[in-house]
Amino acid sequence: MLSNLIKGLALAAAVAVLGGCATSKEELLTHSDRTMMDIWQQETGGGGSGTGQVARRQLLDARQSLRRPLTDADVEAAPAEQMRYTRTARNEVHRQFQRLPNPDLVMYVFPHLAGTDPVPVPGYTTIFPLYQRVQYAMPGERVEDY
Repeated sequence: MLSNLIKGLALAAAVAVLGGCATSKEELLTHSDRTMMDIWQQETGGGGSGTGQVARRQLLDARQSLRRPLTDADVEAAPAEQMRYTRTARNEVHRQFQRLPNPDLVMYVFPHLAGTDPVPVPGYTTIFPLYQRVQYAMPGERVEDY
């Protein structure tokens, strides 16, 4: 049964290989006398033919339909809108890469003797951060303030 499957797969592979060789390059990729420069000029309107001019006219008409005049409200809102996208030293770090919380740990050191000559050290409290380094979030990773 396994040998029948192998023979079938071998026959299918042979048919596929021979079928690929049956077509000619000229039949698949027809050639004409036009160069790439001729095609480019015709499609962009540089060649003087009618189809390129029509395509160029349609492009201009589409652009004109998208244009609209600015209203007074648009002109007044423009500086505030543009300020959101202006890079400054302040918003570059704080807006894009916000600092992640680094909680402080409070530690009480009990009174003890220290040094080669045991000297008494009174008890004291110290504060140190939980993480050794300041960690920053990737842009958009952390949005809430802490």
